[in-house]
Amino acid sequence: MSVEVILPCLDERAALPWVLGRMPPGYRPIVVDNGSTDGSAALAAELGAEVVAEPRRGFGAACHAGLLTATADVVCFMDADASLDPRLLPEVVAPVLAGRADLVLGRRVLQPGASWPPHARLGNAVLTRSLRRRAGVPLRDLGPMRACSRADLVALGLTDRRFGYPLEMVLRAARAGWRITEVDVAYLRRHGRSKVTGTVRGTLRAVADMRGVMRHLAR
Repeated sequence: MSVEVILPCLDERAALPWVLGRMPPGYRPIVVDNGSTDGSAALAAELGAEVVAEPRRGFGAACHAGLLTATADVVCFMDADASLDPRLLPEVVAPVLAGRADLVLGRRVLQPGASWPPHARLGNAVLTRSLRRRAGVPLRDLGPMRACSRADLVALGLTDRRFGYPLEMVLRAARAGWRITEVDVAYLRRHGRSKVTGTVRGTLRAVADMRGVMRHLAR
C-alpha cells in the first residue's frame, strides 16, 4: 500500500534537508509551498519532493491542496519545521495499514528543548478537553502528525482552510464513525520560529478558528 506525506510549508528552508532526508523508504513527500520567500520550494524540489504551490494563505488551504494532489492509498500530514521526526511515520501509519484504526494522530511527547511554549500547550489542552466532552473523541493532543485513507478523507469534504482544518478533520471523522486513536511521538526543537504557536497572538488566532469549527460541528 502506497503512502504519501503532505508537508505544509512556509519559509522552512532551514528545516527541509533534515526533514526530507529522514523520510522513510516508500513514503513520498509532497511539499505544499504556501507563499515562501526563502527558496523553500526550489530546495524541496532539488531534494526530490513533489512541490505544490498554494497561493491562498492558510494552514488548511495548504493541507487540502496536498490532499487533492496525493494519489496514494494512505496520506500522512506533518509539519515541515523539524519538530517531528519523519522516521516515526511508520508507527503512526501502522494501525491504519493493519486495519485497527481509520485516523491516527501522533500525541506529542516533549523532548528537551522542544518548541512548544506554555500558551500553545494550554490552548491544545482546552481544545482536546472540549473534543472529548462534546464529541466523545478520546484524544489528548490535536497532533499535527497523522495518517488516514486518502480516499476516505477526501470523501469527508473538509471546508476549513485556516487553522481549524486539523480539528475539522477529527470532528468529521468522528461523525462518520471512524475509529480514531493516537500514538506517542517525540516532539523536538523546531528550526526557526513558529508562525502560529510561537506567539500568543498566533495561538489565540488558531484557537479561535478551531472554536468556530467546534461550534459548527460538535453539536
